[in-house]
Amino acid sequence: MSVAEELPDGTDAEVLRQTLDEVRRVIVGQEHMVERLVVALLARGHCLLEGVPGVAKTLAASTLATVVGGTFARIQFTPDLVPSDIVGTRVYHPSTEKFDVELGPVFVNFLLADEINRAPAKVQSALLEVMAERQVTLAGVTHPLPRPFIVLATQNPIESEGVYPLPEVQRDRFLFRVRVTHPSAHEELQILQRMSVAPPSPSRVLDPERLIALQQTAENVSVHQLVADYVVRLVMATRAPADYGLPDLVDTIEIGVSPRATLGLVSAGRALAVLRGRDYLLPDDVRDVAVDVMSHRLMLTFDALADGVDPEEVIRQILHAVPPPLVVWNQNR
Repeated sequence: MSVAEELPDGTDAEVLRQTLDEVRRVIVGQEHMVERLVVALLARGHCLLEGVPGVAKTLAASTLATVVGGTFARIQFTPDLVPSDIVGTRVYHPSTEKFDVELGPVFVNFLLADEINRAPAKVQSALLEVMAERQVTLAGVTHPLPRPFIVLATQNPIESEGVYPLPEVQRDRFLFRVRVTHPSAHEELQILQRMSVAPPSPSRVLDPERLIALQQTAENVSVHQLVADYVVRLVMATRAPADYGLPDLVDTIEIGVSPRATLGLVSAGRALAVLRGRDYLLPDDVRDVAVDVMSHRLMLTFDALADGVDPEEVIRQILHAVPPPLVVWNQNR
C-alpha cells in the first residue's frame, strides 16, 4: 500500500481536524499556538513563536512538520552565523576547475529558525528574499524554493544578551506572531505523565500535494464586501485612530500597520474559515486572528514603549471600538 493510500481521507475540515488532533497527541495544551500554526500553513504565511524557553515551541514546529509531511530542516541561529550558512554558496572544485552551487538548508518545505533573534542583521536580511519571494539568488541565478514553503521561527522575548532585535521589515514578513505562555497546573501534570515515559510519536496525516490543494481551497473562500470593508476599517484605525473614536491612541501609535496586515487578515481569516468547515469569511474569523496578525506590525511611540504599553492590548481596543458588520449569508447560493 502506498503512502498516499495510507493517509486519511475525508472533507477538508475533517482532515484538518485530524491534523490538529495528531499534533495535540504530542503537544499538551497550547491550543492557540497549535491552531495558529495550522492556519499559517493554509494561508501560506510564516509564523513567529515568541515565548520563554521550555514551552514546546520547537517541539510544536517539528511535530507539525512530521504530521503534514514534506522535507524539514532546523537551523540554530547563533551570533557567528553568516548568510551562506542558510542560503548556500558557490564552491570551487579543483578537480573540475569549476564553481558549483551548494544550496543551503532553506531548500525544504518546513524551515525551523530556532532562536531567530540571535543572528546578526546580515543573516536576517538574507532571509527576506526567502520569506517574501520564496527563492534564493546566488551568483545571479535564481533558485526557487520547494512548494509548499513556510518559515516557523522561535524567539525568547526576555533575553537581552547576544540578541539582535528583529528589524521591522522582517517582522512584517511574518503572518502571525504568537505568544506562547506557560502551561496551567493541570497541563503541567499532563506533561509530566506523558513525557516522563515513552513520549508519543506523531503520525503523518497530510502530504505536500494535499496541503497545496487545501491552500487553494482557502484562497477561494468567499469574502463579502462588508467583511472586506471591516478589514480596511480595522487597519485604518491603527493609522488614524482619532477618526475611529480612539483619540487616546494618537500619542500611543507611532506608525500603523502595513498593507500586509490587510492581506494577512483576509488570508488568515479564510484559512480559519476552512478549518471551521466554511467556504465564506465571517467577521468573527477576522476578529479571531486580528491580534496575532496586527500586533507585531504596530510601531508604538517612545513614550508608549517607556510606559510598557502592550501592542496586543492596543489591537484589542481597536477591535472593541470598530464595530463588525452584520453579514447574513444565503446558504442556498
